[in-house]
Amino acid sequence: MTPYVLFFFILEKEKEKMKIKDLFIDFFVSKGHKQIPSAPVVPENDPSVLFNTAGMQPLIPYLMGEPHPYGTRLCDYQKCIRTNDLDVIGDTYHHTFFEMLGNWSLGDYFKDEAIEWSFEFLTKVLNIPVEKLAVTVYAGKDNIPFDNTAHDKWLSLGIKEERIARTVDDNFWIAGETGPCGPDTEMFYWRSNEPVPEKFDPEDERWVEIWNDVFMQYKKNSDGSIEELPKKNVDTGMGVERVTAVLEGVNDNYMSSIWSDVIELISKISNLPYEGNEVSMRIIADHLRTAVFISADPAGIKPSNVGQGYILRRLIRRAIRHAKKLNIDVNSDWESQIASLIMNKYEIYYSELKDNRNIVLEVLKNEKEKFNRTLEKGLREFEKVTRDNKDLDASTSFRLYDTYGFPIELTIELAHEKGLNVDEEGFKEKFKAHQELSRTASAGQFKGGLSGNNEIETKYHTATHLLNAALKQVVSKDVHQKGSNITDERMRFDFSCDHKLTDEEKKQTEDLVNKWINEGLPVKVEEMKKEDAIASGAECMFIEKYPDIVTVYTIGDNVSKELCGGPHVKNTSELGHFKIVKEEASSAGVRRIKAILE
Repeated sequence: MTPYVLFFFILEKEKEKMKIKDLFIDFFVSKGHKQIPSAPVVPENDPSVLFNTAGMQPLIPYLMGEPHPYGTRLCDYQKCIRTNDLDVIGDTYHHTFFEMLGNWSLGDYFKDEAIEWSFEFLTKVLNIPVEKLAVTVYAGKDNIPFDNTAHDKWLSLGIKEERIARTVDDNFWIAGETGPCGPDTEMFYWRSNEPVPEKFDPEDERWVEIWNDVFMQYKKNSDGSIEELPKKNVDTGMGVERVTAVLEGVNDNYMSSIWSDVIELISKISNLPYEGNEVSMRIIADHLRTAVFISADPAGIKPSNVGQGYILRRLIRRAIRHAKKLNIDVNSDWESQIASLIMNKYEIYYSELKDNRNIVLEVLKNEKEKFNRTLEKGLREFEKVTRDNKDLDASTSFRLYDTYGFPIELTIELAHEKGLNVDEEGFKEKFKAHQELSRTASAGQFKGGLSGNNEIETKYHTATHLLNAALKQVVSKDVHQKGSNITDERMRFDFSCDHKLTDEEKKQTEDLVNKWINEGLPVKVEEMKKEDAIASGAECMFIEKYPDIVTVYTIGDNVSKELCGGPHVKNTSELGHFKIVKEEASSAGVRRIKAILE
């Protein structure tokens, strides 16, 4: 570690026990921002993604214009999960779960303040030397001009012209084909012991991006035209894992203080050094941390073959496969030891880890036992397909992978013990085709962005409130929402219930919702203190995610009263006819209703 790259929380005595998250929040609170709580990793009423993929994801309604109860200057640290890079986990810097630091301006300050505060935090709080920094700005294209405001601001702060690169594709943000958009400016750090070059080359991998400020100042229309937004927003993001590694002077994120104790424990359990076993140890550390946060989420996700449950199952099973590669006794409590260490590290920031500790450990243990049985079946299948001592073709090796969870490395190893060959290239082709099919099939679900909250989705959102209220009357007052998913074609509603609904219960629920719709009940919205809202009888799904000042939606004369971020219709008469299409089990103690509005 070079002398000037001292780790940030020992720069000053009073900061000895502070982490990057605390420093970031304290800094932006001093600039008039309000801290908002991290949203759960499973998004509420957002069908575009399985998990919150970025710090801005939970703030979509407010970036679209809804007033935020905390005002126009916000900051937070947000739990995020991205699965598009799952197959490259094992390198030095990719992670499925990560934390994003963010500060937002909702129609308040703009480029000048955002850039100045980014620079101040990096150079004054984290003590990064200016000579180790470089930035990119939007070069301009078609009818959107060069971002001279950002460029000139960086110059005024002491960033040399040679350290400001102008790009197009990497410095313009838009969620989809249309909607809010604008230029951004990215900050880079020179992560190398070699001399810093005078001229900044963004293609040089020794320059590492550490922060991004997005300026939503335009709106792109369906005809391709661009217009200025009357209300401009700032959205920034900085990854905790990356900036920690940068400040600690390590080129391997898993050698930073965020991961080092987890890696050390895996090394102790396996009785193997990190060197030479890096990939498997990184995968185990990364996947178990992500599995811990998914399992602890209030949505109650359990391993399954669909949606979030499928991702959870895949993560746990991949961690188990790599534990076997390290010769860890997978029947021991190895996963519990690692998960407990992870929860101990993070529970000071995320209370759900403390509240749901036993659930997390049970999920991991149960899935481990199931997968161990699956592996045994796979071994029996392997023995069967190699009984005639013929080489394994691509179809057979891929079936062992896809059906029995056999990694190709295990198939090759076992085949070589029998003196057999495996069509590895053919397997790779089938695997690539499988990946492509999966990406195509799930493209809509993973695309994310600001495309939701259209008129029909707004109606469905309101309908979930009526359904929740009806279930409380028809089934039990102890019914509580456990999750929901809305598209422009249907709504899905998960709720706590210990039995399959009878036909009579379903009909009564449906009739009651339609009764309230036909009565044309007004939907009232008001802001109040969270404790006052709860005292008034308002219900909410995830109480810990709401700020001290909350938005409460009341339908009719207390037919429904819930804390919610919206949006909603103004009157139930706008909803149409409500129809339950299906009622089924979601997980233990949780039922699921799929319904439509006709």
